[in-house]
Amino acid sequence: MGYDIHLTRRRYWFDPEGPEIGFDEWRAAVAADPVLELVAYGEGEQVEWWAELFDPDRGYREGMWWRGGKASVKHPSRRFRARMHAVAQQLGARVQGDDGEYYDEHGDRIGPDED
Repeated sequence: MGYDIHLTRRRYWFDPEGPEIGFDEWRAAVAADPVLELVAYGEGEQVEWWAELFDPDRGYREGMWWRGGKASVKHPSRRFRARMHAVAQQLGARVQGDDGEYYDEHGDRIGPDED
């Protein structure tokens, strides 16, 4: 079990209905980001796409995956949350944590009621 941060167009990432982020538009936004790398894991219909960022402070790559109309990442660094925000801006979306809080362009928490 972990804590996820989501890139979503819905008011709350867990809402059963609402606007989705299409795979092709997510992939294009990630590909346009100068520091994210689009990576495919798996083969054929089992392929999952990840947006990866090497975090020198942690010494490993962080990855955001797209699934079901949103993108998510487990325990992202502040730097990765900031990259998610940049992608979200291109998609007309927001970065939201499991508890409903939002994150700004610096990767900092801004609360559930702030835009």
